[in-house]
Amino acid sequence: MSLTDLSDRFRDDAQRRRTQQAIEKRLADDRNPDECRYLMRFVWQLRMSYCEVTERDLQEHVGTDKLRAIEALVEAARRSPGSIDAWIDSIEQTFPVVQDRGFETFG
Repeated sequence: MSLTDLSDRFRDDAQRRRTQQAIEKRLADDRNPDECRYLMRFVWQLRMSYCEVTERDLQEHVGTDKLRAIEALVEAARRSPGSIDAWIDSIEQTFPVVQDRGFETFG
């Protein structure tokens, strides 16, 4: 299944940005650079209609809990914008904010 249709599934740009921010702030942890890199590629995929990352890439590089969260987002996006809102709320309750160690070191 392709992820290239996701960019058209959001209510508006504000909802897309909230979704991207939830992934960046709650899932993309720079302590695991490989996983973080693929999650950030997925963040870009939410805006693009070309293939930035595949489901297989995510399965190979993202841990189980975060992969389930991303798969739930894909399912929600294919259902409705309301389902995306519910996904964002769920992520904010389930995953704590990740401390950005790279920014602290170099920022």
